[in-house]
Amino acid sequence: MANPSAVCNGHLHHHHQKQNNLLKSGIYKKNGITKGMKKNGISNGTLYKKTFIEHFEQAPMYVAVLTFLGFGVGTIFGYLRDFMRAWGLEKRNIAAEREQQKDFVPLYQDFENFYTRNLYMRIRDNWNRPICSVPGPQFDLMERVTDDYNWTFRFTGRTIKNVINMGSYNYLGFAETDVNALKTVTIELQKYGTGVCSTRQEMGTLDKHVELEKLVAKFLGVEDAMVFGMGFATNSMNIPALVGKGCLILSDELNHTSLVLGARLSGATIRIFKHNNMQSLEQLLRDAIIYGQPRSRRAWRKIIILVEGIYSMEGSIVRLPEIVSLKTKYKAYLYLDEAHSIGAVGATGRGVVEYFGMSPDDVDVLMGTFTKSFGAAGGYIAGKKDLVDFLRTHSHSAVYATSMCPPVAEQIIRAMKCLMGLDGTTQGLQRVRQLGKNTRYFRRRLHEMGFIIYGNDDSPVVPLLLYMPGKIGAFARRMLEKNIGVVVVGFPATPITESRARFCVSAAHTREMLDTVLNALDELGDFLHLKYSRYSKSSHPELYEETRLELED
Repeated sequence: MANPSAVCNGHLHHHHQKQNNLLKSGIYKKNGITKGMKKNGISNGTLYKKTFIEHFEQAPMYVAVLTFLGFGVGTIFGYLRDFMRAWGLEKRNIAAEREQQKDFVPLYQDFENFYTRNLYMRIRDNWNRPICSVPGPQFDLMERVTDDYNWTFRFTGRTIKNVINMGSYNYLGFAETDVNALKTVTIELQKYGTGVCSTRQEMGTLDKHVELEKLVAKFLGVEDAMVFGMGFATNSMNIPALVGKGCLILSDELNHTSLVLGARLSGATIRIFKHNNMQSLEQLLRDAIIYGQPRSRRAWRKIIILVEGIYSMEGSIVRLPEIVSLKTKYKAYLYLDEAHSIGAVGATGRGVVEYFGMSPDDVDVLMGTFTKSFGAAGGYIAGKKDLVDFLRTHSHSAVYATSMCPPVAEQIIRAMKCLMGLDGTTQGLQRVRQLGKNTRYFRRRLHEMGFIIYGNDDSPVVPLLLYMPGKIGAFARRMLEKNIGVVVVGFPATPITESRARFCVSAAHTREMLDTVLNALDELGDFLHLKYSRYSKSSHPELYEETRLELED
């Protein structure tokens, strides 16, 4: 393995030269357009104040064929084992319906049961591993083994120490146990205790909540903000308060489940546009304006676009300047989920709005969570004071959910003050910059090794494509043998042909830790034949021929 400094310095020019060549061949998408393309007399590229490069390389055809073949073989053996279980030739470990319910409609879909017992069960040991330490750059893992092929597990009593953590969303390293860092949290724990035992509208609004909300609004540069005790519920319980019957939701096809659930609970009409595809979004907006609601043809009460800042499975960043241009042009509202981007991107960690050099006023509803960059729990909605006041009255989370516990609120305040420099140090800014350095270094090295990775160059979420189902388990097990903890993801959480390992880079990772992981990946990539990169055309084509984008003054 080359010296890290030699890779950074000696190969930097070669790397940029190679990027320029790949841009010409269509492997990378730069600013989402072909260089020099003009729209209505202005180049879409002028919407971007910095280079915007994303990677979505398509695997060779044989990989897709072998992936489908792998699932096919697994399915055939699954049916064979089900036949053997039915005739008593193999022990039945699965739960069975009671005799009185044999004539009932099955509670679960048959394929879900089949997939769980015959495919997922083979690699189940790679999920739900019990961690017994803080999820920092390294963690301790309780060792477990199985005697019945992953149907059950037993603990050996041994702890696997100092496993490099490449799976937690600890982007800025605030998930820590340093006594000095947590001093204020300890004080609040002793003062308030662990729980509030009431909702925000009853007796659950404390001075810590008010302090936190004022700080969040100041951090984001908006009029007001409201915090909630659960990040998932921040989306799923607030979207129904903002839209309802007669409204139209335009949702990115790769939006998080919390956004999907909130949209479905709202009762509004939902239409899906292709991931980060502005032509697809504009076509839906245009049709919504022209045709209105089905049957009645009345105008929609309101149209709202739901997008994420960083997409947690793809590692891609929303094309915010273009979406703001479209929403302004068609008079739609924009709901931006910054769960993974707040703290992780932008010069001072203020998310994709800052990353693109835009104003918070360009986004109607700013949403984010404290569960990632801030090492805590909960979420927020921020924006105009009228919006936040409305949610204080109508949000299901405010009415029915227990308030955020005070020690968690203090942890968020501590981390946010550090980011803003209000603690009298520059440590927060240093963490943001270190995260950016680690992200770019890790992604660049993986590209040089020949792996196919998805997403934006500045995204700390790094999906590495594995494709074949048999390699999911082999990859995670081998990495753990090297004392590296990874997250692997497969169907149905991803498309059937796009199983992957998802790395989350942290500011707390040292260069030595990253090099250890990269060395292990280089070796394992050769062993499992995972270096599929052939610089083929993007599997996520972007069509801009009919899109007309411009920002109003």
